[in-house]
Amino acid sequence: YENVNLLISLHPLVPFIALTASATPEVLKDTLIQLNLEEPAIYKSSFARKNLSYQVFKEDDKLYRVEQLLKNSTGSAIVYVRSRKQTVTISNQLNSLGISSNFYHGGVSPEEKRLRLEDWLLEKKLVMVATNAFGMGIDHPNVRFVIHIQLPESLESYFQEAGRAGRDGNIARAIIL
Repeated sequence: YENVNLLISLHPLVPFIALTASATPEVLKDTLIQLNLEEPAIYKSSFARKNLSYQVFKEDDKLYRVEQLLKNSTGSAIVYVRSRKQTVTISNQLNSLGISSNFYHGGVSPEEKRLRLEDWLLEKKLVMVATNAFGMGIDHPNVRFVIHIQLPESLESYFQEAGRAGRDGNIARAIIL
C-alpha cells in the first residue's frame, strides 16, 4: 500500500478499495495513514465461520493422523509445515500412502509453482504440502482440510492459513497437530 498514494495523485477521481483478510489493529491503522484516507468505510468480520471447525489434537504420530483425516476425503487439503525440507518429505510420505499430493515452497521455480497450483486447483493432486509461501491469492472453494503439522509463526498467520478451508460455505476443518 505504500505506493498507492502515487496512483491516487495521478488519478484522483478513480475509486479504489483496500482489502485484507487478517490485518491487526496496528496494521489497519498504519494502512489508513499510508493511504491518507478521509472518513473511510471499514468493514470487519470475525474469523469465526459457521462452516469451519477449529480443532487441536495432541499426536505422537502426526503422519498417521494426517493419513486418517485425508484417506477418505473427497475435497482438497493443505498441509502446512515450517520448512522446505518437510514439504518434500511429507508429500513423498503421503504419496507412498496412496494420498495424492505435491509440495510447494519458496524455493520451487515460478513455472513449477504454477503447474503445481494448477494441478491442485483442478484436483489432479488433492493435497498441497506447503510452507507459508503457499499463501496470498490462494482461493480454492473445495478445501475441506487445512492441517498444521507445526504451529505457524503467529496467531494471525494461523487464522489466515486456516481460513483457506471451506470457502464454498460447506463444512471444513482447520486442524493443528
